[in-house]
Amino acid sequence: MKKALRIASIGCAVPLLLFILSSFLPAPSGVLWRGMSFPYKQAGLTKAQAAAHLLSRFTFGASTEDVAIVEKQGLEKWFKQQLEAQLTDDSLQNRLKEYDGIQLSTEQILAVYPRNFQVVRMAIQDSVVNKDSIQSNGPKYRELIKNYMQQKGLRSENDLEQQLINQKILRAAYSQNQLQEVLSSFWFNHFNVTMNKGDCSQYMPSYERDVIRPNALGKFENLLLATAQSPAMLTYLDNSSSSGVKMSSNGKGVKRINGGLNENYAREVMELHTLGVDGGYTQQDVTEAARVLTGWTLFPLGQNNKEARERLDKMSPETFTQRGFVHTGDFLFASNRHDDSSKTVLGHTFKAGGGYEEGVALLHMLATNPSTAKFISRKLAIRFVSDNPPQSLIDKMAKTFTDKDGDIKAVLTTMVCSPEFWSKDAIREKTKSPFELVISAVRSIHADIKKPYQLFNWMNRMGEKTYYYVAPTGFPDRGQYWINTGSLLNRMNFGLALASGRIPGVTFNLLALNNNHEPESTESALNTFCHILMPERSSEATIKRLTPLLNDPELQKKVEKAAGKTAASDSTPTTSTADKTSILYAMQGNNAHNNTPAMNKYMLAQVVGIIIGSPEFQRR
Repeated sequence: MKKALRIASIGCAVPLLLFILSSFLPAPSGVLWRGMSFPYKQAGLTKAQAAAHLLSRFTFGASTEDVAIVEKQGLEKWFKQQLEAQLTDDSLQNRLKEYDGIQLSTEQILAVYPRNFQVVRMAIQDSVVNKDSIQSNGPKYRELIKNYMQQKGLRSENDLEQQLINQKILRAAYSQNQLQEVLSSFWFNHFNVTMNKGDCSQYMPSYERDVIRPNALGKFENLLLATAQSPAMLTYLDNSSSSGVKMSSNGKGVKRINGGLNENYAREVMELHTLGVDGGYTQQDVTEAARVLTGWTLFPLGQNNKEARERLDKMSPETFTQRGFVHTGDFLFASNRHDDSSKTVLGHTFKAGGGYEEGVALLHMLATNPSTAKFISRKLAIRFVSDNPPQSLIDKMAKTFTDKDGDIKAVLTTMVCSPEFWSKDAIREKTKSPFELVISAVRSIHADIKKPYQLFNWMNRMGEKTYYYVAPTGFPDRGQYWINTGSLLNRMNFGLALASGRIPGVTFNLLALNNNHEPESTESALNTFCHILMPERSSEATIKRLTPLLNDPELQKKVEKAAGKTAASDSTPTTSTADKTSILYAMQGNNAHNNTPAMNKYMLAQVVGIIIGSPEFQRR
């Protein structure tokens, strides 16, 4: 009895006990977001409209079903789930199984997917081809190289790049953890690297898989450190080759290490990754930071680095540590390449001999700088709110960034709980990039994507060649960059080609979106599918704008022209049996069962294509 009473008394005291414990223990997952509340009603939005806005910002596109699910589940609960990014993705994983290359370690990729010139060099060494035949590049030479690669179990660099592109499209289209994918894309663009430089294509799978995605919803400082140590970034901004000077043995002079100082990464880590161009640093700070980061390089992997790897392998663990070397994953701090004299960055002095820890301390200093809090908060607000976000919102987000040590979840929570996020000025203010347009379109029609690369070709035509943007700035995140006369035409052509079933390997059933109910007229189809493809939006103006296009007698020719351009730019045949089936599915219910003049003239696919190409669909 006493035991029972004791349990009862403890039960009564649980709330007080939890409160006391919470003062001493770290908050478990989810507790931080318990009091989350979205002030959308104050902005005059219904729950459904708010759900549509939330989905437009934190997913790559939503259907009417998605809006209904979030409305029923509760906006705050859905957002918490997205912050945790723990939803099962079995269907997506099944689609990704065929892309085995992107699952390999960097060392395995270097062995299986050598660059083209490396294959040629290996073939010459093995006497398969001679140097004189390289210039001809004729059929016989190419066949020899192809057979050589098959015998050696080698695969082309282009195959790896296509796998990377395909998986990105599939993740964006099908992942249940949409916010994680949206943020992975955002952070990749923020810490941009390009396929076009050096060995970056071979380093890209691990960069996105092991560096960007796992840290997308964590602490900014961890993400910054992970990118700084990644082979992709080390190669792209040349820090892998940067070296400093050493004091002579008598302490009276210095010896320059081969390679010399490279300031590229030090400059960009301040200007683009942390402080921002107006972050209060000088050219002298850049030079000093570059000296701090000397010796940060790649752990030697692959055939081209066998000698360096052998030298490190011969070193005992004790000697390795005593000499100040640090090895983690694909990263190596080479103490023999580090400038070990004192440096001063942003008024902070790094004493001589600090080694690897100097770089860690520098990145910590940058990650926790008030300018970084403002710069990152502004970039997040531009991505998720508007091209010109209110300063009041940026200030709130920056305060949270500082108070919560750069916790990305906390910063996003502050943003979405702020009235500015729900302001009518922010509703549909953002313009979709080509990647966002394509993914939102296939998601809105519940497309089954068998050939993702075909969609990449369209993105490229519209100006966004994913993974290939050369500048370290990444793609701009403002509507004026994406929208011009030429891009609008390409966007309309994409909508018409997609809805007409003319993009190979992308199948769908338009009538299923309307419960297999065939619209009675073109006008009815336009009204119905505007609501289906653009849920919770007023469609009167859009319908008025699009109706004249449907009356265009040349519309069918324009559809054919749009599809023809795709066929001309793609290496894959455009009319396989499966693709012909997709065309029939797309058109089903219009010309298959209804022979009225109106329905023959205005097919449902054309209606949907025009909606996807419309200015309103370009907004999110």
